[in-house]
Amino acid sequence: MPAMKSQGTVQYVCGGIGSDESTAMRAAMKDHPLSLLFARADGAYLAEVAVTIKDANGATALAMRASGPVCLIDLPAGRYTIEAATEGVTKNQNVTVGSGPKTADFRF
Repeated sequence: MPAMKSQGTVQYVCGGIGSDESTAMRAAMKDHPLSLLFARADGAYLAEVAVTIKDANGATALAMRASGPVCLIDLPAGRYTIEAATEGVTKNQNVTVGSGPKTADFRF
């Protein structure tokens, strides 16, 4: 698996390109408060997705470019809005982190 990165108090890792890395990333999803998955409508994985996660006050908790279709994110408990954008399309999802692992699945 790729190494964790830090941005402020948030740690994250993105990857999942290739079957071995994808299997490892998916197996680790249960160990992180938030997982993001990116794919096309036909199920093909997507990478290079621009991601912004904002807290309940609208402050940016994390802004990054997902280098793979799976991202594992360690965020403090709370409510967040996730914005994912690729190929001119932007999608949003709201999640509450803190009561077990959550997964946000983005299909473009």
